Amino acid sequence: MTIEEKITEDVKTAMKAGDKLVVNTLRNLRAQIKDFRIEKQSDLTDEDVRKVLTSAAKKRRESIEMYRQGNRQDLVDAESAELEIIQRYLPRQMSDEEVQAVVDEVIASSGATGEKDMGRVMGAIMPRVKGKADGKVIQTKVREALARLSQ
Repeated sequence: MTIEEKITEDVKTAMKAGDKLVVNTLRNLRAQIKDFRIEKQSDLTDEDVRKVLTSAAKKRRESIEMYRQGNRQDLVDAESAELEIIQRYLPRQMSDEEVQAVVDEVIASSGATGEKDMGRVMGAIMPRVKGKADGKVIQTKVREALARLSQ
């Protein structure tokens, strides 16, 4: 069963259970997937669907941060609930320790010596962690590690 089929089945299940939050969130995701299919003008692979889901999750995380800054706990809770639903369909996210281990390994194997090697290190890391870690987190950890090397 593809991710898209799983989402469709889960919409039906949530409708029968009367879970409006899940129904609305999954319908929104299906609409985004459909838009991406139209944009791409071909059938979507699970990888394409994961891109849409990753983008949706990233938007929720950014909204959560903005609402926290604005002291809107009600909106933080709503976005967090939607993010939790979206994450059911994404691969398990790497922990900070796992991300740091990959960063350290790539920096050591690439021979990076400072911040000027940022692009090369990021280029080597991103394919390994694609969909499993947030790019901002990776970028921050790489920048910190390369800054330590420069000192």
